[in-house]
Amino acid sequence: MARPKSATHDLKRDEILDVAARCFALQSFPAASMNDIATAFGTSKARLYHYYESKEAILFDLLDRYTQRLLALIGESEARAQRKNLSERDALSELVRAFLAEYETSATRHVALLSDTKFLGDVQRELILNRQRDVVAAFTRFLKRAYPDRVTPANQTALTMMVFGMINWTFTWLRPGGTMSYSAFADEVVDVLERGLSGAPVRGL
Repeated sequence: MARPKSATHDLKRDEILDVAARCFALQSFPAASMNDIATAFGTSKARLYHYYESKEAILFDLLDRYTQRLLALIGESEARAQRKNLSERDALSELVRAFLAEYETSATRHVALLSDTKFLGDVQRELILNRQRDVVAAFTRFLKRAYPDRVTPANQTALTMMVFGMINWTFTWLRPGGTMSYSAFADEVVDVLERGLSGAPVRGL
């Protein structure tokens, strides 16, 4: 008979994932070992294997939870926009702000998503990639609703990737406590989108 999980089992897993994400970001996934993760977590490798059978299992759980969180943000943004009766453009703004707020606290997990998905097995990798595609499709949907006269089948992919180009790499330069906050940067992104896609004159010109 299998021993039941302790009440803190899932909490420990969350803590391990945070530590592992930092190890992967600092050393790269191939270079980081189970021993490195155990040492950073302050436990033994044997104890770490109590929670995860391999480094690959840690990576999948990390990306599985993170991509589910990103999809949940989309649902939460849609619900909030409906509850607050927001315009389609304000709904897009809410989504951008929600993602950047998440990125502020999930930088190392985001690095793993962008850099380490390729190290998963075929089935797991496809699951994560499909969720990423769902996130991209949702941003396209928000953009089309916000700017129906500007976003077309011909340019929707380019415009969606432009948005991700602005927000997805903030972990490389935007630091909490720096000269610009994530919230202030979100305002700048929203301003660029509004002025660029609505046809409004660019500020300062």
